[in-house]
Amino acid sequence: MLSVKENKIVDFSTPLLEKFAEVVARYPKGRQKSALLPILHLVQAEYGWLSVDAMDKVAAYLDIRPIEVYEVATFYTMFFLQPKGKYVLEVCRTGPCCLVGAERIMQHMEDKLGVKEGEVTADGLFSWRGVECLAACGYAPVLQIGPEYTFYENLTEEKVDQLIDELKQKAQTK
Repeated sequence: MLSVKENKIVDFSTPLLEKFAEVVARYPKGRQKSALLPILHLVQAEYGWLSVDAMDKVAAYLDIRPIEVYEVATFYTMFFLQPKGKYVLEVCRTGPCCLVGAERIMQHMEDKLGVKEGEVTADGLFSWRGVECLAACGYAPVLQIGPEYTFYENLTEEKVDQLIDELKQKAQTK
């Protein structure tokens, strides 16, 4: 889904274009599409998310159709198609986690942060979303927090509150 709330004009910087060239050079001539994933990672690192304009510019750079970029960006959950918070709280929402309270944890995060899934808090610090299996069924419910992707197990509402408070303090000290 390419639903976007904000789409600024993107102009890739010279240093970013130099990184693109380094990535493309790793692949045989005529196979520049192979550089798509690493280039999307570079763009997201620079801008925080992948706007339609940014994806279109990547397509032009790689001389591929924009739909080829959209297909990849919408398939992989590590790419964000709208602005996100500084910290992204990702809760496993598969069966085993839901059986032991993942849905309750997600509702608690929505209430605590005051934003629905995929939205960003007013201070820009947090967004949250349910994700597929985080491979820790025996320690459910679990969540990971990006951008460092630290992992937390056996969640309770109290543990989530503590994590959110710690991240707020961390953000204030930076």
